[in-house]
Amino acid sequence: MNQVWRVIIVGSQPTSMLGTKLILEEQQDLLVEGMTSSDSEGLRMVGDLLPDLVLLDYHLSEHTSEAVLEQMKQLSPKTHVVIMTDNDGLPLLQSLISRGASGLLSKQASTFQLIHMITGLREGVASLPLDWVRQGIWPLTASAMNEGGLQLSETEAFIMERIVQGITYDKIAMEIQVSRRSIDNYLRKIYVKLGVSTRAQAIEKYALYTRQGRQIYA
Repeated sequence: MNQVWRVIIVGSQPTSMLGTKLILEEQQDLLVEGMTSSDSEGLRMVGDLLPDLVLLDYHLSEHTSEAVLEQMKQLSPKTHVVIMTDNDGLPLLQSLISRGASGLLSKQASTFQLIHMITGLREGVASLPLDWVRQGIWPLTASAMNEGGLQLSETEAFIMERIVQGITYDKIAMEIQVSRRSIDNYLRKIYVKLGVSTRAQAIEKYALYTRQGRQIYA
């Protein structure tokens, strides 16, 4: 039997969240430990519970889902976050995946599609709708680079600017009011986006793009 995954649902509609909870808990290996309509409360839950999975509504009342997603991944890097959206998620895919999302799913998805996505994540496999695949959405990182952009978030770009200036990681953490460990998490994501493995390589590549005036932000 699979290890029980602990789940948090952060949504805009209590009735819909309850329905999702009942669907998930029909599976013996899924346990919903919290539900909330407040993204601030959702962040608190993630920090306290370090869940295996968060189902996060794309439309939030207090902050953008992109900002909340990034904060959740800082609080619990190993937590999978699946974005639930009312609209076609394809235009959002690259931006959200680059910020740490493990997948996107329509709120109109079937029970099978939801459970199938979660089952895949257990095995390290991401699921995508077939029509997205047919539209040629891959490879995400390469397409971003081919378009001339580094696809960094505003916070990631700020961190790189300060690193280029020679500012220490501890001071950067104080400036953006996060932990020193969060800076390490940011750097891991930045290195992946830049296609590098060292600080020196990241500085060189970032400096090259900024000197050429090429796109930085996602």
